[in-house]
Amino acid sequence: MEVPQDLRYSREHEWVRLEEGGKARIGVTDYAQSQLGDVVYVELPEVGRHLKAGESLGVVESVKSVSDVYSPLSGTVLEVNGALSDSPEKVNQEPYGEGWMVRLEPDDPSEAEALLDADGYRALVEAEGGA
Repeated sequence: MEVPQDLRYSREHEWVRLEEGGKARIGVTDYAQSQLGDVVYVELPEVGRHLKAGESLGVVESVKSVSDVYSPLSGTVLEVNGALSDSPEKVNQEPYGEGWMVRLEPDDPSEAEALLDADGYRALVEAEGGA
């Protein structure tokens, strides 16, 4: 299970990468994609939509289940990964790269400090019986 050190993590298995200029990129973790199985469809929000932390930002459908993806931060959607509509398998192949889902303008980038760091996320997954 890959858990990059430079990201922050939600307890719902999303990751956040804070980018230059205070923007945030969001996706689901390697653990989440492995639990989902083969992703066959991804539904993402419209650009310009405001999300509250903990609110569903979209849906991931896999061969095993349909799962909501939750926004780890509050903010406005700047961009969605349109490539996922044609290639949802990128979520499985590169969850921290080409499989990203949403780019957000956070209301308060410091909200990310309340999320888990890599060690905390590993401990959460272990407590849930994962890797």
